[in-house]
Amino acid sequence: MGDTGGVSGAESEGSVRGTDGTGHRRRGNTRKRIQDVALELFAEQGYEKTSLREIAERLDVTKAALYYHFKTKEDILVSLFEDLTRPIDELIEWAGNRPRTLDTKREVLRRYSDALSGAAPLFRFMQENQATVRELSVGETFKSRMIRMMDIIKDPDAPLPDQVRCISALFTMHAGMFVLREVEGDPEEKRKAVLEVAIDLVTQAHGSTGEDRPS
Repeated sequence: MGDTGGVSGAESEGSVRGTDGTGHRRRGNTRKRIQDVALELFAEQGYEKTSLREIAERLDVTKAALYYHFKTKEDILVSLFEDLTRPIDELIEWAGNRPRTLDTKREVLRRYSDALSGAAPLFRFMQENQATVRELSVGETFKSRMIRMMDIIKDPDAPLPDQVRCISALFTMHAGMFVLREVEGDPEEKRKAVLEVAIDLVTQAHGSTGEDRPS
C-alpha cells in the first residue's frame, strides 16, 4: 500500500494526533477524526473520487500516519458502518428476545428512530453513493440488517396488506431522513412526526388504534 517512509507505528499515530501547542501530544480519538474527515470528503465529492492522499491532506498528516489506522478507503468505510450501525445491531439482538407484541414493535420503532438519527451522516452517504454501496461489502451487510429488521417488525402469517404496512413503517423512517430535510421545521419535531406515522402504520396492521405516541 505504499512506502511508509520509515515512520514507526508509534510515530504514525502521534503524527495524526498532532500537538496541543505546548509540544505535548493531543490525545484525541484519532480513528474517529479520520472517519469524520473521510465521510466529509465522501459526501463532498463522492467515494470514488476521494483518495487516501486527500484524506491525509485534509487531516494535515502523512499517508504513513493514515496507514497506521486504515490501509484502504474501504477499511475506513467498513469501520464507519460498524460503528454507526452498532445500535441497530444491538436493537436487533434485543428485539430477537422479545415477544412480537404491538408494544414491542412500537418500542423497536422508537429505538430505531434514535439509531437512525445517530447514523444520519452515514445514511446520507449511502443515498448519494448508491452504486458504490451496492458494489462494496457494506452493501450486502446493510441489506442483511434491513431484512432482519423487516422480519422483526412484520408477522409472516399476517394478511399481506398488514405486512406491507409494517414494512412501509421502516421505509417511512428512512425516507423521512431525506425528504424532510427540505421541509422547514425543528429537526426533532420532524423526527417525532415521522416516528408517529411509522407507529400508526404498525398499529393499524395490528387492528388497534392504540393511545401511546412517540415521546
